[in-house]
Amino acid sequence: MGTPERTGTVVLLLASSTGGVGQHVRALTRGLTAAGLPVLVCGPAATQDQFDFEAAGARFAAVEIPASPAPGDARAVAVLRRVLADEQVRVVHAHGLRAALVAVLARPSAPLVVTWHNAVLTGGLRGRISRLVERIVARGARVTLGASADLVDRAVALGAPDARLAPVAAPVLPAPRRGRAAVRAEFAVAADQPLILSVGRLHPQKRYDVLIDAAARWRERTPPPVVVIAGSGPAYLPLAARISAVRAPITLLGHRTDVADLLAAADLAVVTSDWEARQLFAQEALRAGVPLVATAVGGLPELVGDAAVLVPPGDVDAVDAAVQSLLDDDAGRVEWGRRGAARAATWPTETDTVAQVVALYAELAAPDADASSTGRR
Repeated sequence: MGTPERTGTVVLLLASSTGGVGQHVRALTRGLTAAGLPVLVCGPAATQDQFDFEAAGARFAAVEIPASPAPGDARAVAVLRRVLADEQVRVVHAHGLRAALVAVLARPSAPLVVTWHNAVLTGGLRGRISRLVERIVARGARVTLGASADLVDRAVALGAPDARLAPVAAPVLPAPRRGRAAVRAEFAVAADQPLILSVGRLHPQKRYDVLIDAAARWRERTPPPVVVIAGSGPAYLPLAARISAVRAPITLLGHRTDVADLLAAADLAVVTSDWEARQLFAQEALRAGVPLVATAVGGLPELVGDAAVLVPPGDVDAVDAAVQSLLDDDAGRVEWGRRGAARAATWPTETDTVAQVVALYAELAAPDADASSTGRR
């Protein structure tokens, strides 16, 4: 005899985030509440300050989960247990390995879904700890969702009972508020100067050192391009020092809320990361019809297909050659922009992403769901 269908609150859990994970959780919150599901977001208070999940329709409970494993994790587990005990929970959906570890240790009675957003790239003791966390999380979740195919494969290899691809769609940017000329004037870009843009957290994974070293070579061009990087993060000071040391024509803009404006003014977008799933900025650039040079890592090749120029990671020469070739080819940039926009039109939308998640929650809430194991990929 089947059990009654599980109802109640969807609990979305995240750790410290200033970028893509927080944006994704906010988009899910908006879509789930629009679908009639009550949502409780749990995470550090700073994430509520930045992403305002309550304005998207959720309730919020502070669970302080730092970016790295720490003794405070035990407190986070205890707080999450208390929060869950006061709720009728339909499903717990953790985003990222840090939040997922806390969720697994809290042992919720409701089904646990985990979305893997990032790969483990660090070595040494921290890398070994992170890989242990991967294994615990893979085996502790009812369903694992990977933002890219390589993350799904990794979860399966570590023993995930049910791992599925779940591409994360970038939120659609608002229309630019300023014209191209006004944005370029902010950075003193002359009419005949190219403007090159990169957007992302200032973190070693993004390998902005590669972009800086390549850009130092572009000073000899006539006219030299202006390069701007929008984003904040722990690597700001070493990157600023490197820019100064090699005299690269790069400005670190810090956190910006006008990415749509920046893209409308840009001639070229560049991503130099060591790994990405479906990087939000890469999606934004192609949607905006801005030609993209990106590293062939993680989920980027499956994301962009033949609609962007792909280069090996960590290769200054390859980035330099690809960018200079595009700067010398006005018609080529137009064509790459057209191909990028056409490719972007084929991607799943935020609505598609929410629909996939809603269907999964319904599957897990169905009678006898606890007794079945699909193992689908």
